[in-house]
Amino acid sequence: MKKILFHLNTLDQGGTERVVSNLANQFAGTDYNVIIATEWYGEKEFILNPLIKRVHVGLKDVDEKKGRLTKVMLRIKYLRILIKSEKPDIVISFNRNENYRALVAAFGKLVPVIISTRNDPAKDYGSLIQKILISFLFPKATGCVFQTAEQQSFFPAKIRQKSRVIFNPLNPKYIHVAPPLKRNKEIVHSSRLEERKNQTGIINTLIRIHNDYPDYILKIYGNNSNDNTKKKLENIIAANKAGDYIKLMGGSDNLERELVNASLYIYNSDWDGMPNAMMEAMALGLPVISTDCPCGGPAEFITDGINGLLIPVRDDIALEKAVRRLLDDPDYAEKLGQAARKISEKCNTKAVAAQWKDYIESVIN
Repeated sequence: MKKILFHLNTLDQGGTERVVSNLANQFAGTDYNVIIATEWYGEKEFILNPLIKRVHVGLKDVDEKKGRLTKVMLRIKYLRILIKSEKPDIVISFNRNENYRALVAAFGKLVPVIISTRNDPAKDYGSLIQKILISFLFPKATGCVFQTAEQQSFFPAKIRQKSRVIFNPLNPKYIHVAPPLKRNKEIVHSSRLEERKNQTGIINTLIRIHNDYPDYILKIYGNNSNDNTKKKLENIIAANKAGDYIKLMGGSDNLERELVNASLYIYNSDWDGMPNAMMEAMALGLPVISTDCPCGGPAEFITDGINGLLIPVRDDIALEKAVRRLLDDPDYAEKLGQAARKISEKCNTKAVAAQWKDYIESVIN
């Protein structure tokens, strides 16, 4: 039985963490032994199959007062020690710093490494120093996985040639959920509370239209990212006395039940990789409004006006028009939601895991 070692910072509830936990749970107990190596433990993590081995490779308490460069080197050292100990057949890393860390930790062809980019590469790798780092480190990767063709196109030909585009897997619990007999007068959003997700724009939109749709409640699900966004959102709600109809719900392990009865779902990010939260809403059959944000994730799945609505980034007027359109025409909104459910045909866990397995086996062999 072959051994896979996934490496990422945490399993706290977020997009990358969803992907890794879904893949790991799918692989565990099949043809692979699965290890997940993380830098820290989150407050509210995704649940793992008991067969998965979870290992902490982050800093120890005695390391916290050391210098920044020393900490970087220690993180690499601890990961390398684990790789040498476990002798995995493949290491798969997710996100920029973790990719760098895995490539350096595996230096000397210790083990094949597949790196995976999850965000807009222009944001993660666009600076001069990042371009230098990827030119030096990325060629050492055995393979690369991208979420979208737009993401893949950012990188040099030598990297693209050994890469695959693989969509994110949907958690099975979001597939084949029965549609509601009657939708609640709720507008929902789910993602980590952080600046680039632009929950501010969603809240301001609902405040502007509240007098026209007084029965509708906005519920925002998501953990605090600790970048002060939650406080900003709370201040906006308080300043507009909107607490009765705008709710910050926190994180939830039961979104398949919390969201399914809502009237519509909004995803308003400035940039992203492939929004898992948006995909889950589509799988539930929700009418979805999403920004057409780089690096092309929403546009991979939403055909505007057919199975959802795409709007420009940071365009509050377009967002308001889209919300009004769906609230004013619930039959049209329902039609969009029914079409959105088809996302599960190509993004179910088994289909995506099969693509990953095929690529992993091609790299190992």
